Amino acid sequence: MEMRNLPVLLLLSVAVCSAYPLDRAAKDEDDSMNLVQRYLENYYNLEKDVKPFVRRKDSVPVVKKIQEMQRFLGLEVTGKLDSDTLEVIRKPRCGIPDVGHFSTFPGMPKWRKTHLTYRIVNYTLDLPRDAVDSAIERALTVWAKVTPLKFSRINEGEADIKIIFAVR
Repeated sequence: MEMRNLPVLLLLSVAVCSAYPLDRAAKDEDDSMNLVQRYLENYYNLEKDVKPFVRRKDSVPVVKKIQEMQRFLGLEVTGKLDSDTLEVIRKPRCGIPDVGHFSTFPGMPKWRKTHLTYRIVNYTLDLPRDAVDSAIERALTVWAKVTPLKFSRINEGEADIKIIFAVR
């Protein structure tokens, strides 16, 4: 082989080598970062124009949103994408954001405790009582599985959540 062909061969081998991914872990990390970016945009109001910063896991906007999410979900607040945080992000969930730019109850945007009581004040005439009880219990069980909240039913007295059926 002649020496003058060496640069061409080197150039070709670089082109061929760069056509194949060298590290599967790098692709997995890239996929995880895309998932995290979409999750934070959808559920934690990460601004969409922050995209260039998401690639850097240590960017301030992303770290703050990860900390906010960890705090909300009762995880250890590290600001890092640890296995517990990624596990939560990968779970199926509804489309309602965890945080919003609104306040349903001004002055008290969330409960200051994690064990909440609920009471069914009255029932709808459209469903049997057992069906209503079961539906509410199942719904609160779903919430309890994905939040730090625990729910207990009480039959009388003041409850944190009062369920009332009414006609308009």
